[in-house]
Amino acid sequence: MSVCGIQGQLLEVTVVGCNKLKDTEWISRQDPYVCLEYASTKYRTRTCTDGGKNPTFQEKFVFNLIEGLRELNVVVWNSNTLSFDDFIGSGKVQFQKVLSQGYDDTAWSLQTKTGRYAGEVRLILHYGNANKLGTSYAPSAPPYVAPPTPQAPMYSTTPPAHALSYPPPACAPSYAPPVSLSPYPPVATVYPPPSPYPSYQHNSAGYPQPPYPQPQPAAYPPPPYPSVSAYPPPPPQASPYYPPGPYSGIYPPPY
Repeated sequence: MSVCGIQGQLLEVTVVGCNKLKDTEWISRQDPYVCLEYASTKYRTRTCTDGGKNPTFQEKFVFNLIEGLRELNVVVWNSNTLSFDDFIGSGKVQFQKVLSQGYDDTAWSLQTKTGRYAGEVRLILHYGNANKLGTSYAPSAPPYVAPPTPQAPMYSTTPPAHALSYPPPACAPSYAPPVSLSPYPPVATVYPPPSPYPSYQHNSAGYPQPPYPQPQPAAYPPPPYPSVSAYPPPPPQASPYYPPGPYSGIYPPPY
């Protein structure tokens, strides 16, 4: 944001208070006050009686800015009745932040005449033309506008004949999906995982020999069975005892 063109513009300065001031009194509490100096303009706050090291003021002053002078001198004094006032500390306030942002709330450090730390003074600065200067001397880029979304053109003339026909003509012949030639059922491609245990090796020497001899393996092929007799079987031979012959004894048998 630009900070050019501050000539004649107004700057508001509010003296809030001081913290951790150097104490110039040995017996009683000191009575501080603050002086502001910008070019030939000087302002003084009221005296904070018995303010000690942390006085409070809450007073506002207005300065006319001068082009090329962008700092303010601040001096803190201790008010005395019977003698000259005691110098506590002084510092410089820079305007870069307030001129660019329009607001600055900062505690500025104070130093003695020998350059030692003498406390701090809190000031609130307000500059109302910060946004106007940014707009006048450093305009921002134009806002981004999204390009228009292309739309389908409307028919300006009579649509072609195929657009009015229903059902619409087939654009391409449809084909049946190709038949998969993979075998069914599908071949398993996952093999069982190898066993985590080592394979067992059979050791025949570790067992005792059987007490009986091992059977010999049979010959192969086995011998053929005896041939079956011709069919039909031959008629049975007549038994010499059938039918029974005449009784060999006395017939009729005696009673």
